[in-house]
Amino acid sequence: MQGAFWQEKSLSELSEQEWESLCDGCGKCCLNKLIDEETDELVFTNVACNLLNTKSCQCSDYANRFNREPDCLQITPDKIEEYHWLPSTCAYRLLAEGNPLPEWHPLLTGSTSAMHKAGQSVRGKVVHEAFAGEWEDHIIFWAS
Repeated sequence: MQGAFWQEKSLSELSEQEWESLCDGCGKCCLNKLIDEETDELVFTNVACNLLNTKSCQCSDYANRFNREPDCLQITPDKIEEYHWLPSTCAYRLLAEGNPLPEWHPLLTGSTSAMHKAGQSVRGKVVHEAFAGEWEDHIIFWAS
């Protein structure tokens, strides 16, 4: 029996479709981050990108996100080592570190409902940029 594509291939060997399917759609990477000026530590906020649909946890304009949100980063296999800031539950980070996908991951369960039920998405936990006020007032630790 053949294993799943993410078990059989390295990240750099994945097709674009396989790479995209690794994203669990949690929305955590769409949260704004701050860098502590004293420690250079990166911290997450619960301030979501204005393009994030906070119910589905998906980008509302994925095809045009880089034009509409200049701070949006494209996560690619060739730069995965630069993304140490990705949440500890992120499939890209987990696989790059040699770890398995979490049991709630949509590739294992067939839908995003297990992820939401496990509390692994940003659903119900975030505020959009336009309504946030000072981001320093929104520092969180559950997304990192």
